[in-house]
Amino acid sequence: MVKVIVYSTAQCPYCTYAKDYLKEKNVDFEAIDVSADEKKAQEMIDKSGQMGVPVLDIDGHIVVGFDKEKINKYLEESK
Repeated sequence: MVKVIVYSTAQCPYCTYAKDYLKEKNVDFEAIDVSADEKKAQEMIDKSGQMGVPVLDIDGHIVVGFDKEKINKYLEESK
């Protein structure tokens, strides 16, 4: 099973789009609010080199932003 982590914040519309998109595709994911967890925020920065959200970790593949093409590519590769 594919492991997906979505690093996001509550105020971020693109984070919501990304999570809703994964739900539509019936993909289970762990949502982490980086505004509430400094350690997880640093983990996201270490993985992606980015401070902006959303950041998706799809089985070790990092997607910065709500990029449907990359999300689909990595979900397909992880099947």
